[in-house]
Amino acid sequence: MRSSNPVFSRRGFSRDNGYAGFNTAPQAGYAQGNPYAQNPYAQTDVQHGAPPQAPVTADRMTMDDVVVRSALTLGTVAVGAVLAWALLPVSGTSYGLAVGSALIAFVLAMVQSFKRTPSPALILGYAAFEGVFLGVISEMYNSRWSGAPFQAVLGTMAVSAATLLVYKAGWIRVTARYARIGIAIAIAFMVVMTVNLLLVAFGVAADGGLRSFGPLGAIVGIFAILLGAFFLTLDFKQIEDGIAYGAPRNESWLAAFGLTMTLVWIYVEMLRLVAIFSSND
Repeated sequence: MRSSNPVFSRRGFSRDNGYAGFNTAPQAGYAQGNPYAQNPYAQTDVQHGAPPQAPVTADRMTMDDVVVRSALTLGTVAVGAVLAWALLPVSGTSYGLAVGSALIAFVLAMVQSFKRTPSPALILGYAAFEGVFLGVISEMYNSRWSGAPFQAVLGTMAVSAATLLVYKAGWIRVTARYARIGIAIAIAFMVVMTVNLLLVAFGVAADGGLRSFGPLGAIVGIFAILLGAFFLTLDFKQIEDGIAYGAPRNESWLAAFGLTMTLVWIYVEMLRLVAIFSSND
């Protein structure tokens, strides 16, 4: 099945558009004496009718690959954010650049999502423009709610660590049913937020509607952060299965791409939530 994070279109680790993730027993084939029975990356020599063969070990994705590429992608986001914060003072022009950067990042993310293979240039380009956007809005929030970005970073780290702990402890099992239900809820959430945005734009809903800086806005923000945690569990599962199945090494860029988008989602929602609580002090 297809996996996704908040933009609902990122491809998971795949071969011929199949997905290694969301298998309730990824190692079952190994236990039954056929190590490639359920492995979507196993290679078959069609011409000679040879049995499936595992990918070459040297070309298989490892956790080190995922960590290095994730660090590089998140580092690019951080550098873009720091430069934007330092060089773009809060102004109407900066807001325009932030919106433009966000749109460019979205386009690059969509292009990568529809590509059959990961493109480091697209992923790092997305990270750079996303960083500019985050730098501007972080400075904007900090100018009104001092320290909000720092608190949002700490909150994002706490949510990520807690989600990883819960996932590794086995308290959450990422199954196909779990993924379908969660993604359906996320899609419904995005539809409601889009309608809310239109109502606010046309003056039907006042003070941001569901995204106000009051109690209702806080509840919506908390729900959005929980959705981000849900998508983190999908990312963790895909990484785990990709390594277990012997996904090609270059697909570790997809892991970095997915994790970065999910963490950006959580950070933005956390930033808004910190501002709401600070406004009510």
